[in-house]
Amino acid sequence: MPRTWWVSPAATTIKEIPAVSPRVPSVEAYEEAMVLSRVGDALGYRGGLWEYCTSGPQIHAELAELGGLEAITLEPPEWPVSDDTVLHLVTAEGLATGLEGEPLLQELACRYVAAMGDMEGRKPGPTSMLGTSQLQPGEPEGYCIPFNPTGTGCGAAMRSLAIGLRYPHAWELPMLLRVSIESGHMAHHHPTGYLGTLAVARFGGSGGGLAERWGAELLRVLPLAWDYVEGAGVTVGDNTAAWPFFRDTWHWYLESWGLLEGHGPPRVPSLLSPAEQDAAHLGWVLEGWPGCSGHDVTMVALEALLAASRCWEDLCTRAVLRGGDSDSTGTIAAGCWVLGAAGEGLASVPPGLHCCLEHRGQLCDAAHRLHALAWGRC
Repeated sequence: MPRTWWVSPAATTIKEIPAVSPRVPSVEAYEEAMVLSRVGDALGYRGGLWEYCTSGPQIHAELAELGGLEAITLEPPEWPVSDDTVLHLVTAEGLATGLEGEPLLQELACRYVAAMGDMEGRKPGPTSMLGTSQLQPGEPEGYCIPFNPTGTGCGAAMRSLAIGLRYPHAWELPMLLRVSIESGHMAHHHPTGYLGTLAVARFGGSGGGLAERWGAELLRVLPLAWDYVEGAGVTVGDNTAAWPFFRDTWHWYLESWGLLEGHGPPRVPSLLSPAEQDAAHLGWVLEGWPGCSGHDVTMVALEALLAASRCWEDLCTRAVLRGGDSDSTGTIAAGCWVLGAAGEGLASVPPGLHCCLEHRGQLCDAAHRLHALAWGRC
């Protein structure tokens, strides 16, 4: 059956979806979101030492030996960025071309394939490597790969903040849905994987809105996402069977926090010890690795944003300096921190964490171009 570019009529009538704030974010906010996202990555990764550590107490002990956050300078070779940054950067640069529709998807697929040449020492996930190896950019529908029953990982979510920065307006929701789902498909063709992409893109597109509303807005968008997947007509049976897990887990998560209706205050627990935090996250993750899947990477990140408020150190403790896939949860939480009207941007972050960051110049350039495309006419 030929693939169709179809968007549900419901996706063009978004009265039920709360509109994003009319406030125009500054170009500096875009720049800080891109840079801080990479700070969360490089810090949580630590050359692979902390990303693959399951013990929050061990990470905090090693941080203390280093002299704390103030004493760290994030620069290679000890503090390179991981695959998270490389893939997010090429996503941002692909979006910044201004292409739309199928040409944009072909462009993203081409950039993902090329990015695999810059993975030495960055430890890309096996699902990302497999999915990217199946892409055939330039060929008809060469950005499509088969359904993957195990493609639940976070590798698509951690590179999707830029999608929300590119499409922040309520009237752009159909484009945000299409690009996030299709780009997620390019390596993680499973709802738990590619809906994580949608979640982060939606969070990023809600700049200026309170983070307490983000989860409820995500649940309201999911039926439109399903309309798109069903209308596209690709492996509908497999997607139908796998779809409920992400939706139901997010519903449970928001209900437990008192945020199912999208307003607070959330039932935020006090700052747990590193060991207690590790234990708490193990209660609702896949494969015993908090943050490794498309649903829990976004949950850990949102939890950190809600609980840390304006404190950068608390955000790091909750999202970055923790057992599990710490670079991916750090990437999402730190990038969204300034967008959720919670953080204070780079001014409250120790300079050593961002001044020498790998790819910093490219990140800032992509941020400027995304801002111009998104807000140039406002």
